[in-house]
Amino acid sequence: MEALGQDLETMRRVPLAPEHVDAICAIGGEKFYPAGSIVMDIGEPMDRFVYVLEGEIEVVNPYTDERLLPSGLGPTQFMGEIAFLNRGTNYLRMRAAVDTRVIEAPRAGVLELMSRVPELSDHLITVFAARRRKQFELGNAAVKVIGADRDAKVQAVERFLSRNRIPFKSYDLDATDAQTLEVCSVVGKAPAVLLGAGQRLEDPTPRKVAQYLGLDLDICAQRTYDLVIVGGGPAGVAAAVYAGSEGIEALVIEDTAVGGQAGTSSRIENYMGFPTGISGTDLTWRGQVQAMKFGTRFVMPRRVDALSRREDGAYCLTLDDGDELCARAVLVATGVQYRRLPLENLEELEGAGIFYSATEMEARFCARTEAVVIGGGNSAGQAAMYLSRAAAHVHLVVRSGSLAASMSSYLMQRLEADPRITIHYHSEVTALHGKTWLEGLTLRTGTSERRIDTRALFIMIGAAPNTGWLSGLAETDAKGFVLTGAAAGQADDYATTAPGIFAVGDVRSGSVKRVASAVGEGSVVVSRIWQYLEDTRHRDS
Repeated sequence: MEALGQDLETMRRVPLAPEHVDAICAIGGEKFYPAGSIVMDIGEPMDRFVYVLEGEIEVVNPYTDERLLPSGLGPTQFMGEIAFLNRGTNYLRMRAAVDTRVIEAPRAGVLELMSRVPELSDHLITVFAARRRKQFELGNAAVKVIGADRDAKVQAVERFLSRNRIPFKSYDLDATDAQTLEVCSVVGKAPAVLLGAGQRLEDPTPRKVAQYLGLDLDICAQRTYDLVIVGGGPAGVAAAVYAGSEGIEALVIEDTAVGGQAGTSSRIENYMGFPTGISGTDLTWRGQVQAMKFGTRFVMPRRVDALSRREDGAYCLTLDDGDELCARAVLVATGVQYRRLPLENLEELEGAGIFYSATEMEARFCARTEAVVIGGGNSAGQAAMYLSRAAAHVHLVVRSGSLAASMSSYLMQRLEADPRITIHYHSEVTALHGKTWLEGLTLRTGTSERRIDTRALFIMIGAAPNTGWLSGLAETDAKGFVLTGAAAGQADDYATTAPGIFAVGDVRSGSVKRVASAVGEGSVVVSRIWQYLEDTRHRDS
């Protein structure tokens, strides 16, 4: 299956071309770091590009102050990873192992060079992506997550980091290895989130971690963007790529993690170009990198609560903490979210055995237990297949008597043939058992009931659109999906009843609820938005 970047260990090392080095030197300056001095510390913004002329830069373990990795960066190599594109936070402590001479260039200047020299851009992004993959796989980062299996708040942070492909290290409080004991001693054997070199995050939330990592960007309320894209799923990310490539100043606001509902899918096999499959998170992460390369900015986790229109026709969006930002056009790409079941004790057990996504993080809770998946769509089917690798057995609960109308044929056939999976048709979950963690559930099939002992329930049923924040400015259908095209009295398929507001993807009434369709709509709508911006610019001038 496709991963989020090349394997750094097997990549052929290719130095930057001499003309690219000369271009970087022209906008930067030489700097000397004596042996033992810090070149860039944990928590610093990645606002400079560092190219090594002489010496060596090593990665340091912030807890022991010793060298963390066997290899360092030597002459012709450079520092940085994908967070450089978005001026994110540096995750690793970088130190001069010996007397070191470097060229340092401002981030803005390097990004401008990348936009003009595609060969340089390709080289840097390939290396940056490979480094992010390696950091993510090894957990070499400033964020330490301890006891996610015991604390819902800590687990929410871990889920946020994992789905956004942000490097972190997770520790089980019951583990006895030396590294776990060293880290857990800082927090006294209690669930916690550590930042930097042992800074404990009080009352941990994804938002607080995002602020530390530079993902919750400092938004200037006094400026008006060309376009604000609300929602970072496949449709929103596709629009972000094309908007950036067309020179539209765009900002993406995402309330959870880039990828949206597609990001909860562990394996997508019917998306063109990936014959061995790709996870929803990796697919949209690649798109995010493309969009950042073109200058589109991403803000998360932030939620839009309300929308208003100014007298000049621009729109102002009120965010969850009262911040406000404005744009000449708005793209609604908020998608849908899984519905909750009307079960007693459901909310108390969310994150404690009840989940709404099936990724590697949730799969580990299925070890040595039976897992139950509720739903009859592709997401539920993909979750059942993926979880069957870890769980003792998987039960797929379907209200109807067939999967044919709601699931791709290839996936349905695999489920029916897999001995590790049992499909329960005409069935529903009627009760949950457990106080601090899910211990079992009651399954009703027809008139009979049975208990299934499980510590992992995955709910993937129905879809509710995220459109309440539109404040009535763009009309919706009876179910809350945004009306576009002919249904909105517009010739443009993606235009809503409000001028300057467009909608794409699952949130659009009558859309095809597929990843490929969402990507296509997000790509196409940008040409309509560009034309709208041009028309209104001429009209206002």
